[in-house]
Amino acid sequence: MDLKRIAKDTASVLISYLTFQAVKTVLNQLRETDPPQAYWLNAFSTKEALQDGEAYLTALMAERGDLAVRIMTVRQHIAEEVGEFLPEMVLTGIQQANMDHRRRYLERATQLGEADSEAAPLVEAERIQEPMTDADAPLE
Repeated sequence: MDLKRIAKDTASVLISYLTFQAVKTVLNQLRETDPPQAYWLNAFSTKEALQDGEAYLTALMAERGDLAVRIMTVRQHIAEEVGEFLPEMVLTGIQQANMDHRRRYLERATQLGEADSEAAPLVEAERIQEPMTDADAPLE
Protein backbone atom coordinates (compact mmCIF):
# COMPACT_ATOMS: atom_id res chain seq x y z
CA MET A 1 0.00 0.00 0.00
CA ASP A 2 1.53 3.28 -1.14
CA LEU A 3 0.24 5.72 1.48
CA LYS A 4 2.05 8.72 -0.01
CA ARG A 5 0.37 8.19 -3.38
CA ILE A 6 -3.00 7.67 -1.72
CA ALA A 7 -2.57 10.90 0.27
CA LYS A 8 -1.55 12.80 -2.87
CA ASP A 9 -4.52 11.43 -4.86
CA THR A 10 -6.89 12.22 -2.00
CA ALA A 11 -5.59 15.78 -1.77
CA SER A 12 -6.04 16.20 -5.52
CA VAL A 13 -9.65 14.99 -5.38
CA LEU A 14 -10.35 17.23 -2.40
CA ILE A 15 -8.86 20.25 -4.19
CA SER A 16 -11.04 19.58 -7.21
CA TYR A 17 -14.09 19.22 -5.00
CA LEU A 18 -13.33 22.51 -3.24
CA THR A 19 -12.98 24.11 -6.68
CA PHE A 20 -16.42 22.77 -7.56
CA GLN A 21 -17.87 24.20 -4.34
CA ALA A 22 -16.20 27.55 -5.04
CA VAL A 23 -17.70 27.63 -8.54
CA LYS A 24 -21.15 26.90 -7.08
CA THR A 25 -20.70 29.68 -4.53
CA VAL A 26 -19.55 32.22 -7.12
CA LEU A 27 -22.39 31.21 -9.45
CA ASN A 28 -24.93 31.79 -6.68
CA GLN A 29 -23.40 35.19 -5.91
CA LEU A 30 -23.41 36.17 -9.56
CA ARG A 31 -27.03 35.11 -10.03
CA GLU A 32 -27.94 37.76 -7.47
CA THR A 33 -25.54 40.50 -8.56
CA ASP A 34 -24.71 39.95 -12.25
CA PRO A 35 -27.03 37.48 -14.05
CA PRO A 36 -25.34 37.79 -17.49
CA GLN A 37 -21.97 36.90 -15.97
CA ALA A 38 -23.60 34.03 -14.05
CA TYR A 39 -25.07 32.76 -17.32
CA TRP A 40 -21.65 32.92 -18.98
CA LEU A 41 -19.91 31.10 -16.10
CA ASN A 42 -22.62 28.43 -16.04
CA ALA A 43 -22.25 27.87 -19.80
CA PHE A 44 -18.46 27.73 -19.46
CA SER A 45 -18.72 25.27 -16.57
CA THR A 46 -20.93 22.92 -18.55
CA LYS A 47 -18.45 22.66 -21.41
CA GLU A 48 -15.27 22.46 -19.31
CA ALA A 49 -14.48 19.42 -17.17
CA LEU A 50 -14.93 20.50 -13.58
CA GLN A 51 -13.78 17.08 -12.32
CA ASP A 52 -10.17 18.33 -12.59
CA GLY A 53 -10.20 21.61 -10.71
CA GLU A 54 -6.76 22.72 -11.88
CA ALA A 55 -7.51 22.09 -15.55
CA TYR A 56 -10.81 23.93 -15.14
CA LEU A 57 -9.09 26.95 -13.60
CA THR A 58 -6.40 26.96 -16.30
CA ALA A 59 -9.08 27.05 -19.00
CA LEU A 60 -11.06 29.71 -17.13
CA MET A 61 -7.93 31.82 -16.62
CA ALA A 62 -7.41 31.86 -20.40
CA GLU A 63 -10.95 33.17 -20.99
CA ARG A 64 -11.87 35.18 -17.90
CA GLY A 65 -8.99 35.68 -15.48
CA ASP A 66 -11.10 37.82 -13.14
CA LEU A 67 -13.55 34.97 -12.55
CA ALA A 68 -10.72 32.46 -12.14
CA VAL A 69 -9.10 34.66 -9.46
CA ARG A 70 -12.45 35.04 -7.70
CA ILE A 71 -13.01 31.28 -7.70
CA MET A 72 -9.48 30.65 -6.43
CA THR A 73 -10.04 33.14 -3.60
CA VAL A 74 -13.34 31.52 -2.61
CA ARG A 75 -11.75 28.06 -2.84
CA GLN A 76 -8.93 29.10 -0.53
CA HIS A 77 -11.40 30.61 1.93
CA ILE A 78 -13.47 27.40 1.97
CA ALA A 79 -10.32 25.31 2.47
CA GLU A 80 -9.22 27.48 5.38
CA GLU A 81 -12.65 27.27 7.01
CA VAL A 82 -13.14 23.50 6.71
CA GLY A 83 -9.51 22.41 6.76
CA GLU A 84 -9.21 22.54 10.52
CA PHE A 85 -11.90 19.98 11.34
CA LEU A 86 -12.04 18.05 8.06
CA PRO A 87 -9.60 15.22 9.00
CA GLU A 88 -11.57 14.42 12.16
CA MET A 89 -14.88 14.56 10.27
CA VAL A 90 -13.56 12.22 7.58
CA LEU A 91 -12.26 9.72 10.13
CA THR A 92 -15.44 9.86 12.20
CA GLY A 93 -17.59 9.57 9.08
CA ILE A 94 -15.70 6.51 7.87
CA GLN A 95 -15.86 4.86 11.29
CA GLN A 96 -19.62 5.48 11.55
CA ALA A 97 -20.29 4.28 7.99
CA ASN A 98 -18.18 1.15 8.54
CA MET A 99 -20.06 0.40 11.76
CA ASP A 100 -23.42 0.80 9.98
CA HIS A 101 -22.32 -1.46 7.10
CA ARG A 102 -21.00 -4.09 9.50
CA ARG A 103 -24.21 -3.97 11.59
CA ARG A 104 -26.36 -4.50 8.47
CA TYR A 105 -24.09 -7.33 7.33
CA LEU A 106 -24.27 -9.06 10.71
CA GLU A 107 -28.05 -8.60 10.85
CA ARG A 108 -28.37 -10.22 7.44
CA ALA A 109 -25.97 -13.02 8.34
CA THR A 110 -27.81 -13.64 11.61
CA GLN A 111 -31.20 -13.71 9.89
CA LEU A 112 -29.90 -16.19 7.34
CA GLY A 113 -28.44 -18.27 10.15
CA GLU A 114 -31.76 -18.23 12.03
CA ALA A 115 -33.66 -19.25 8.90
CA ASP A 116 -31.27 -22.18 8.39
CA SER A 117 -31.45 -23.28 12.03
CA GLU A 118 -35.28 -23.05 12.06
CA ALA A 119 -35.52 -25.09 8.85
CA ALA A 120 -33.15 -27.84 10.09
CA PRO A 121 -35.48 -29.25 12.82
CA LEU A 122 -38.36 -29.31 10.34
CA VAL A 123 -36.35 -31.35 7.88
CA GLU A 124 -35.25 -33.69 10.68
CA ALA A 125 -38.86 -34.08 11.88
CA GLU A 126 -40.05 -34.87 8.35
CA ARG A 127 -37.37 -37.52 8.00
CA ILE A 128 -38.45 -39.20 11.24
CA GLN A 129 -42.10 -39.31 10.19
CA GLU A 130 -41.42 -40.87 6.78
CA PRO A 131 -42.22 -44.59 6.61
CA MET A 132 -39.21 -46.86 6.46
CA THR A 133 -38.49 -48.65 3.24
CA ASP A 134 -36.49 -51.82 2.75
CA ALA A 135 -33.47 -49.69 1.87
CA ASP A 136 -33.77 -47.91 5.21
CA ALA A 137 -34.08 -51.10 7.27
CA PRO A 138 -31.11 -51.91 9.48
CA LEU A 139 -28.85 -54.71 8.35
CA GLU A 140 -28.91 -57.82 10.53
